Amino acid sequence: MPDLPLPAAGRARPRIAVALPGTGSDAHFAARAFGPACAAMEITFLPVDPDPRRVIGSYRDALDRAAADGPVVIAGISLGAAVAVEWAAERPEAVAGVVAALPAWTGADTTGCPAALSAAATASALRADGLEAVIDGMRASSPAWLAEALTRSWRSQWPDLPAALAEAAAYRWPEAEVLTSITAPVSIVGAIDDPVHPFEVAKQWAALIPGAELHSITLGELGADPSVLGARGIAALFARGTETA
Repeated sequence: MPDLPLPAAGRARPRIAVALPGTGSDAHFAARAFGPACAAMEITFLPVDPDPRRVIGSYRDALDRAAADGPVVIAGISLGAAVAVEWAAERPEAVAGVVAALPAWTGADTTGCPAALSAAATASALRADGLEAVIDGMRASSPAWLAEALTRSWRSQWPDLPAALAEAAAYRWPEAEVLTSITAPVSIVGAIDDPVHPFEVAKQWAALIPGAELHSITLGELGADPSVLGARGIAALFARGTETA
């Protein structure tokens, strides 16, 4: 795991962190991404497995439950990052901080959003060709680390996976007005070489969210050790002095 920064003097640790996976992903990958940083800081960690029949609703339900005991840190990847910032904008009193990793788009018009186009195409292929044929094609064209992660999560979400991907494809990403309204501390992690989650989007979010900090990684770093997301995101958020009530 990458080295973590030392905590700021006199700052309290957040009490709980909730991790929201990206489209088609699962709690296992979210745990690899953010669990080590939370463990190092003794933060209770709750990775969420999406309900493929209602992905966004299941994320919001998990956040509502976790926040019943006090403010939470939310760590989201891609679609999970979008849900995280939307929930933070709606419930500022319930949020101690946000890590938004690999944001894919800004705004409701997703005509040119690579993540939405990919989700829609995969959902269509699954309905036409079935799970194993689509997994074979994905594995042939993906890096080994991503192929392994998606093979596991896709099989776990079958037969409802096409519906989950279609929901993601139709999702209206947060408008600029939502991003500018966020009051919680935010760390954004973008990959400089990710065509599905363009780094320009991460830069745009960092410019729009008041006080947000932007951290960059490469897909090679992510594949070698997913905990880089936590080291650059949660750890940096903590070093800035994120506190719970």
